Amino acid sequence: MRITKSVTMLFSQSFWLGRLVRAPLRLIPPSAVVRIASGPLRGLRWVVGSSTHGCWLGWYDRPFQERFKELITDGDVVLDLGAHVGFFTLLAARLAGPSGHVYAFEPLPTNLPYLRRHISLNGIKNVDVVEAAVGSQSGEARFGAGPDRSQGALSASGEIAVRVVTLDELRQAGRIPRPQLLKIDVEGAEADVLAGANQLLRTDRPALLIALHSDEARSRCVSLLHDAGYEVEAIADDEILALGSHARRPALSS
Repeated sequence: MRITKSVTMLFSQSFWLGRLVRAPLRLIPPSAVVRIASGPLRGLRWVVGSSTHGCWLGWYDRPFQERFKELITDGDVVLDLGAHVGFFTLLAARLAGPSGHVYAFEPLPTNLPYLRRHISLNGIKNVDVVEAAVGSQSGEARFGAGPDRSQGALSASGEIAVRVVTLDELRQAGRIPRPQLLKIDVEGAEADVLAGANQLLRTDRPALLIALHSDEARSRCVSLLHDAGYEVEAIADDEILALGSHARRPALSS
């Protein structure tokens, strides 16, 4: 009983301490523009209300930030699939440098103004925004906005219609160059993205950093990548890294 009471008190103290720490953040107007406080994007400008406070504090998904640092080098072409409001787009642009380029794919209309503003606020010139979802077939599809703007996904019951593109068609049409990295965070459509990039994977051999959203998606992605001759490594519970068999293997931090 004494142990249970102590644990309950500890959780209670942590809860109220967390609320106390977060309270001042609620006083910052959502439209405010601040400097990112820490991490590899430190110093860049950010709209406070565009996403979680962790973005401008620099804390947002720090392990994923570290993966980017280890995978992107100067001059790389990066495809950011599911760019949201641009946190990892900005990071890819900074790491790839002026001689590199980033293509940021985002279909949700409420995210696009923030994505473009973050690019503009920071004077970034090496990013192209593609207003589209990425899938297995090009055309138009329904898209659900989700419980918040970071969780939108293609869905037959979605409330809006969005444009859908495939990477193979864009590559074959010369609209994107050979990429060195694909970052895929598309809320469950990961395998469809790979299915629509079959030729690109087999000829261009980019590295892939994929956020997974279900066990089914994991199984389908791993199967498609193995078929394309990739080595696949689980680097987190919901994240995989895929490399072509002759690709340089980065020393990823745990």
